[in-house]
Amino acid sequence: MAVVGLGTMGTGIAEVLACAGHEVVGIDTDAAAARRAVAALEARTVHLVERGRLSMAERADVLARFRTFPELRAAAAADLVIEVVSERYDVKREVFTRLDRVVKPEAILATGTNALSVTRLAAETGRPDRVLGLHFFAPAQAMKLVEVVSTVLTAPEATRAVTALVRSLDKEPVPVGDRAGFIADGLLFGYLNQAAAMYEARYATREGIDAAMRLGCGLPMGPLALLDLIGVDTATTVLEAMYEASRDRLHAPAPVLRQLTAAGLLGRKSGRGFYRYDAPGSGTVVPDAETPGERSGGARGRTVRSVGVAGSGTMATGIAEVFAKAGFEVALAARSPEKARQAVERLAASLDRSVAKGRITPEQRDAAVARVTPSGSYDAFAGADLVVEAVAEDLYVKQELFRVLDKVCRPGAVLATTTSSLPVVAVARATGRPQDVVGLHFFNPAPAMKLVEVVRTVLTADDVVATAHEVSGALRKHPVDCGDRAGFIVNALLFPYLNNAVKMVQDHYATVDAIDAAMKLGGGYPMGPFELLDVVGLDVSLAIEQVLHDEFRDPGLAPAPLLEHLVSAGCLGRKTGRGFREYASRPSTAAGGSSGRPKG
Repeated sequence: MAVVGLGTMGTGIAEVLACAGHEVVGIDTDAAAARRAVAALEARTVHLVERGRLSMAERADVLARFRTFPELRAAAAADLVIEVVSERYDVKREVFTRLDRVVKPEAILATGTNALSVTRLAAETGRPDRVLGLHFFAPAQAMKLVEVVSTVLTAPEATRAVTALVRSLDKEPVPVGDRAGFIADGLLFGYLNQAAAMYEARYATREGIDAAMRLGCGLPMGPLALLDLIGVDTATTVLEAMYEASRDRLHAPAPVLRQLTAAGLLGRKSGRGFYRYDAPGSGTVVPDAETPGERSGGARGRTVRSVGVAGSGTMATGIAEVFAKAGFEVALAARSPEKARQAVERLAASLDRSVAKGRITPEQRDAAVARVTPSGSYDAFAGADLVVEAVAEDLYVKQELFRVLDKVCRPGAVLATTTSSLPVVAVARATGRPQDVVGLHFFNPAPAMKLVEVVRTVLTADDVVATAHEVSGALRKHPVDCGDRAGFIVNALLFPYLNNAVKMVQDHYATVDAIDAAMKLGGGYPMGPFELLDVVGLDVSLAIEQVLHDEFRDPGLAPAPLLEHLVSAGCLGRKTGRGFREYASRPSTAAGGSSGRPKG
């Protein structure tokens, strides 16, 4: 094997090949890069020995199998050459045309590109049938996904040989066609681009955006931190290639990406990007002037001792449980006394499960249940300091409820809506005290999910925002500030990504299983997009996507027709037994949680 380009990715691929028993030739014109690659392999194999994954003799064999050279002619005897040089077409074309002259006729040439045309590179050689894409994910040693990119020119036997090799490396090969971004990056970079644009618009802080996606969706890293890790310049190049191929505005690089690149603020590798690091190449963030509390203007919150929860569904019950466990007196009011009692019974059952799992004691369970008083009338909220609405996701229903709350709640009480997609200000204007209204978007299930999006309207008072933060802290939740626009942070970034995944299937580019595998194995996502869609509910997902499209009027946000067709056919996901997949039985309760399932 030969690996051309000994940066982080090339070095990782070389290690994977050498550890699997292959003779590996590493090629880089930069002698310092070659030395770093050897040093990295030496250090990594020491780590593997310490963990008991290699013996000292095996380590010696691995190091002996890896040799570095400065010239491409060192690849003359290789059966497979993997190119991992910079993501520039002119550089890759030069490498391929020169390799074509030195390697043996039966050798396979693979490019590690994630955005450029593999077909175009293949056409530059005299062996287009022996050229394909082999897209590893960083770090190559750990990530299981490898996208195997065949072109219309690639010989089937070449694809089969490389696919077999990938499996022998204990990786998961996913076959894809030749288009910018392939599967994983095609979905990932659009999401990253939207996050950069959201930050640039000062809609939310970088810490807020990153925390929202980690805590709300269970992602291993926030999008802006991930851009710094990938490299802001690399992300910009990938997005430019994707936009050139698709003309989808979602892939047009956000201006802030170009600005950071032009300024040399490339992320971790330069020591500064969206965040500042203590040294180039370090992952240790150095705090700067941005502070999480700046949106509340330094105001102190209002005192909250008693809480009202309006609603009797899963979300209302979960929110009441969270407040009761935190020591607040809770009035849970529903449309009838029976519904309120049933909600409290479900709350008690949930606490019983927590006792069984050892999370709380029986005494804590009894105390929490005793703090919750069911009622069939919203008059129960007369003395509440904070009322949280968790009724149906319908603007008319919420406005009617807030008109009632305006009459029954005491002056100075904070009124909160848990809407996930409706305009908070439209709910606030139903009252005569819009300054007291704030969005508190909990995630489902409320007892487990740590994120709360604090949604401030143009009318919300500073001390109300401060109250939302203080209460969230008392609940051991992580509050994230955002403005009052469709989707807030999580849904505005999550659902375009899900919609783009549907479009991939609709266009017959990849299968449901391939896309789910790509995002779990290549992106580290806890669930693939179609698993998540089926859990959320296709009808709920469609409704959110329609709201986003109506708000931003971007053609790229229009719901995929395939999603609309499935909803029309009654295929709504797990709750109906069929969505993008078929299920043996319908669950008795909604599944999900760690996936960051948004509520409808």
